[in-house]
Amino acid sequence: MREMTVKAIGRVRSDDAKGRYALEVDEAYREGLLALGEFGRIQVLWWAHGMDAPAFRGTLSCELPYAPGVRAGVFACRSEYRPNPIALTSCGVVSVDAKAGVVVLDYIDAIDGTPLLDVKPYIPVCDRAREFRVAPWFREWPDCIEDSAAFFAQFGF
Repeated sequence: MREMTVKAIGRVRSDDAKGRYALEVDEAYREGLLALGEFGRIQVLWWAHGMDAPAFRGTLSCELPYAPGVRAGVFACRSEYRPNPIALTSCGVVSVDAKAGVVVLDYIDAIDGTPLLDVKPYIPVCDRAREFRVAPWFREWPDCIEDSAAFFAQFGF
């Protein structure tokens, strides 16, 4: 397989105890935050560095913590076990300070210090589909992220 180079553009700041979540964008990339504050939601790509080990990269299926008894391939779930530990989270934007390089979020499921790879605006015509199909183990999940807190709490997330 061809090797590729990915460079972090900043880091995630996450404090679950205080309910504070933000992205810190390195100075060299802050111009890229121009007009991001016009969006209420973004897609954040981050590197699951805690799972970046050869054994984890070779794991191609796993038991799903939110679907007891179900084993799925890593491309059929959001597991951190992946050939490339790239994660994606849809986040609500609270505020953007482009000069300081800080994007305050409503929540992100990444630990403090996680390498930030990219940020993209959530655009409904690109990121939402009217018709879709999900696997049976996802059918009881809420229809939208805004309704998911209580649901995920039952799994300790």
